[in-house]
Amino acid sequence: MRVFTILGPSQSGKSTLATALANLDSAAGKRQEVAGVAALQPFLFMGEDWAAIDIAGGADNLAQAGPALAASDAAVLCVPADAGAAVLSAPYLRKLEEAGIPAFIFVNRMDQATDRVAEIVAALQAYCSHNIILRQVPIREDGQVVGAVDLISERAWQYQEGKPSALIELPVAMYAREQEARTELLEALADFDDTLLEELIEDQKVMPEEVYDVATKVLQHNDLIPALMGSAEHKNGILRLMKSLRHEAPDVGVALERLSQDGKVMAVGCMADLVKHLGKTLMVRAMDGRVGNGLPVGGATLGSLTGVGSAAITSLTPGDMGQVVKSDHLNLGFAYGPDGAAPLPDWAQPRPSTFRRVITPVHERDDARLSGALERLAEIDPALVVGQDEASGHVLLNLQGPLHMRRIKQALKDEFGVEVEEGPVPPALRETIKKPVKVHHRHRKQSGGAGQFADVVIEVKPLPRGSGFVFDETVKGGAVPKNYIPSVEAGAREALAQGLNGHPVVDVCVTLKDGKHHSVDSSDYAFRTAGKNAVREALAEAGAVLLQPIMRVHIHVPSVFTGGLVPVVSGMKGQILGFEAEVGVAGWDVFETLLPMSAQDDLCNTLASATRGTGWFSTDFDHYEEARRTDFAEA
Repeated sequence: MRVFTILGPSQSGKSTLATALANLDSAAGKRQEVAGVAALQPFLFMGEDWAAIDIAGGADNLAQAGPALAASDAAVLCVPADAGAAVLSAPYLRKLEEAGIPAFIFVNRMDQATDRVAEIVAALQAYCSHNIILRQVPIREDGQVVGAVDLISERAWQYQEGKPSALIELPVAMYAREQEARTELLEALADFDDTLLEELIEDQKVMPEEVYDVATKVLQHNDLIPALMGSAEHKNGILRLMKSLRHEAPDVGVALERLSQDGKVMAVGCMADLVKHLGKTLMVRAMDGRVGNGLPVGGATLGSLTGVGSAAITSLTPGDMGQVVKSDHLNLGFAYGPDGAAPLPDWAQPRPSTFRRVITPVHERDDARLSGALERLAEIDPALVVGQDEASGHVLLNLQGPLHMRRIKQALKDEFGVEVEEGPVPPALRETIKKPVKVHHRHRKQSGGAGQFADVVIEVKPLPRGSGFVFDETVKGGAVPKNYIPSVEAGAREALAQGLNGHPVVDVCVTLKDGKHHSVDSSDYAFRTAGKNAVREALAEAGAVLLQPIMRVHIHVPSVFTGGLVPVVSGMKGQILGFEAEVGVAGWDVFETLLPMSAQDDLCNTLASATRGTGWFSTDFDHYEEARRTDFAEA
């Protein structure tokens, strides 16, 4: 079986393209979907089994592209016929180049195009390090695209509604344009083939068969990205794309080489879902060796296996795809050998999940079920990161964006019967002091039997930001025995765990300077209590200063949007550190800023709007700084 992934911006016609390709030769097989995420479309073309993995558009779904590309022989980037919309394809071009997978660009809806195809390709080229080469030029009549000329065979084809294109004579008016475009194509291919280069230099006639061979070699080596065109809705240009995939896309061995750098890879999962009454299902592709019922995969025996379209099978050979159930040890996002699993390469991993939400079950009875349900969802969704909010103790989710959150909530309700409410993450505030305070505290208690006695003199003073907590002692003459000093420190730590405003206290030094003890009534507990109470008194006298966490944020954004980030970040009280072109990525900048953690969720939403869903960011804690009263009001 040959496998390719179709990806591209929302509303570019990916699903229509997958359906049109699948119905070229015969009736398409049964489409298998993970709702709102991806779909697998099996079909037969010229006697060969094929499968197209259709990835839903939108920034929140880009995380699903990595596993699909890992299992694919090639990719098709479906883009709208609009030069102004080329930037929407920038994240997908970036993903394809990171994956190093052979890829075609299909300029869809050419019947609605107002821009020249050369302008569309030039706009795409701004976000692609590989040279994009036109394999076709359009034939226009009265401003409308009515056909295309293949630049390798030099044949002209006229589009027919719902049918394969008809072969026609090359229009005389197209000859000069066709020759110009073909020369550009041959010169681009000649950079990777010495024989073709020699023929061009000597002005020899180049035969189409030779050009097809060079084009195949160049695609399989991922040297160039060819661009074709048509309209999936009207079935125009579809056959040419499918034939190019059939003749030029490499076999499963090339995909295996991309994955098997660190060990043997038998299979890789490309789609996963949770199905009622069936459990976790994982669509896998066999990469090397036999994968079948009862055989070891990933360190355990494989469960039940069915073919694509629910065909009954017992094993897969390299290149074949099948759906695995009753194999809980297999999760999405991994490549599997016979004895274990390894995470997919970095290029196949999702972007940082920086949209954070706290969730709580609507019904208290579901509290225990929620953690188990999220664990199951994380097995089929590598972009879902589950944690715990330190301030509230509630479940903390890190996600790709609001649509991702909506999908998780729906899955919890539909698959597990757990309804949840979501909310913003409470700000992770801290407290500190600005002036040193010295306190004398005596703890004395007598209630029959052994009493409690501890007398301490402590000094609490501020430290530079980032110092944390320091404990020191300058006791002389054994006023406080050495064995009780750790208890005073433990009491101080306990007091600092929750300051006057309920937040941990940081960047302070507590020094035990003096004290007294009793030979009978003193104890570890007494000195711990004295230390805790003394520090609390000192904090009350010194007064609390609230601190907010500041994050160092790296925003990855197409350069056309970089200037627009300045007012966005400034409006969130961020400090702009600068921006520069991203190394090794065409058309992208990295915008660096310091931003309050409380603004992170706002950044997710605003960035999506400011960059038309193309930008993303990563964060690292940088430091704490004193917060203004207005900051607390907003928090």
